[in-house]
Amino acid sequence: MVLAGCDAPRSSRDSAAGSPVWEKVVPGGDCRCADGSAFSYWERRADPTRVVLFLNGGGVCFDARMCAFTSTDSPGENDFYNWNQQSAQSPDDQQSGFFALTRADNPFTGYSVIYVSSCTGDAHLGNVAQTYSPTLTVQHRGYVNGTAALDYLATHYPNAAQVVGIGKTAGSIAAPLYGGLVADRLPHAKVTVFGAQSGAWPDNPDFNATVLGRAWGAYDAVPAWAVDGLTVRDWGVPRFWVQAAHHTPGLTLSRFDYAFDPHAAAEVTRWMPGNPPNLLAVIDANEAAIEAAGLILHSYTAPGASHGLFENDSYYDIKVNNVRLVDWLDALVTNESPDDVHCDRCDPL
Repeated sequence: MVLAGCDAPRSSRDSAAGSPVWEKVVPGGDCRCADGSAFSYWERRADPTRVVLFLNGGGVCFDARMCAFTSTDSPGENDFYNWNQQSAQSPDDQQSGFFALTRADNPFTGYSVIYVSSCTGDAHLGNVAQTYSPTLTVQHRGYVNGTAALDYLATHYPNAAQVVGIGKTAGSIAAPLYGGLVADRLPHAKVTVFGAQSGAWPDNPDFNATVLGRAWGAYDAVPAWAVDGLTVRDWGVPRFWVQAAHHTPGLTLSRFDYAFDPHAAAEVTRWMPGNPPNLLAVIDANEAAIEAAGLILHSYTAPGASHGLFENDSYYDIKVNNVRLVDWLDALVTNESPDDVHCDRCDPL
């Protein structure tokens, strides 16, 4: 069960000139980062009828080495994940790519945005205090934090007609489940999910039980519909799409991946088939398995081994088979049904 008490009053949202600004929300209560420090998310209030719930990446961890509270390049971060928000970049500091929210060819220009940072190492899925060693207990509370932001969205945007759940890298793992949660809270809204760069995450029974089940406590944290009919060993990341679609048939589901992104699933390659695994083959097999369950997963697969997508203006330059990604996304969120886009030559270089 999700613990209560993670919300905060609203504050002023607009600058003196009347343009939308980013405001930090510190929910308090049971929300927290991995080391027990305060968690916060951000709001940019614009059109109250069109809202993006943005689940940011930030890495994952699931053992004492990965989860250690030992800073490397920046305070509050190690080589695997952000364990607090000391160095978390405000979305206000990002003016390019997706965050150019006044640019004419940005499909999300004019949208309100709830931006949820990750500082728990569990892909917005966990609800457990996990002891990895006598000196290391990690608060995997990503699901508590994420649903607090979601509840805030539902409370303060009750007339939202369109909600787009965007997940970036590790944040995209849980994106379809959050799509179903949005639909539960705002049943009259059109809900679209865009999960970017987790298409290669495997459905491996050992990973499912070891990480999703035991380390993060995710299997026990999510609502009953998300695991309906599945044991923890059956409940792999590709199944999240299927469970969400069966729960909310009206969801529009979509994903993006670079064919050979070396960072998008680096933590879980040991659970993939092949030695070394062929990332594109895993992505394509996952999509085939998802669609074999009877749902439509709109997809855009780009060539190469890039990693960044939302942070810079290459977001506007991506074009595969003469289809720009931003045009494809625009069609996706304007009630059209774009064809899948898949690179013909998907070389990693």
